[in-house]
Amino acid sequence: MITSASNAKVALLRSLHTPKGRDAQGLFLIEGPHLLDAALQAHVVPRLILYDPDTLARTPTGRITLGHVEDARDRGAEVYEAAPAAIERAAEAQTPQGIVAAVPMEAVSPEKVRARRRGRMRPLLLVLDTIADPGNLGTILRSALAADVDEVLLSVGCADPLAPKAVRAGSGAHFTLPVRPRLGWQQIAAALEGAPAVQQVLVTDSHARTPYDALDLTQRTAVIVGNEAHGVSSQAAGLATERITIPMWNKVESLNAAIATSVVLFEAARQRRAAAHRDDNRPSEREADS
Repeated sequence: MITSASNAKVALLRSLHTPKGRDAQGLFLIEGPHLLDAALQAHVVPRLILYDPDTLARTPTGRITLGHVEDARDRGAEVYEAAPAAIERAAEAQTPQGIVAAVPMEAVSPEKVRARRRGRMRPLLLVLDTIADPGNLGTILRSALAADVDEVLLSVGCADPLAPKAVRAGSGAHFTLPVRPRLGWQQIAAALEGAPAVQQVLVTDSHARTPYDALDLTQRTAVIVGNEAHGVSSQAAGLATERITIPMWNKVESLNAAIATSVVLFEAARQRRAAAHRDDNRPSEREADS
């Protein structure tokens, strides 16, 4: 058992709190039973796991995770029991949940995630323009996965999607949603023009006149969401074919970036469900002729 907070394995995990440490190690930090389970369900095996069996044994979820730890060991993870002080030192969260792990950054590259996510056509792309808060970024990624977004493009200046706070807020989205970070605007424009090319590019703007739910969001669409304080950049605005707004009552001027993004994404998901329902209930040619 690792008991010292200065142990080399603890130091490695702690180094993943910073971008420099993550880039140097090629690893990022996950914390808590839920994220370990999400990784393993996506067939992503952590490189290193430290866990406190006593802490995990106190809850039903933790006891299930103990079994998953053994599964990860069998699949090649380096696994060590650790004292609470060592877990606390390795974790970035203020209240550790008894388990921390290091996952290869390569395992969540957009190419590998997309290969694991084959299936239906997903018409919606999301572009984040210098979203600065890692908690907001992670929450947006969680909503994007829940709304079945095809891919998320992050402009240069966005928070690091693999920062511990962003990973915790993402709640497992990193393992199943393709995210392309650190893109310049020429790269973003090229991605929007790629196959299949987007048919409309929508920019959220509290001063726009077009309500977000007045447009057809079932077609191939890119939604650009701007910085929490300053809105969209001039480069993002230059790509827009339409500016959209979320109508609000009681003189509320704006919403948190993560909430506003979720509102728009779930309207697109609602429209897709409605279109699918209409298609399912449309009579066949034989029925129409009878």
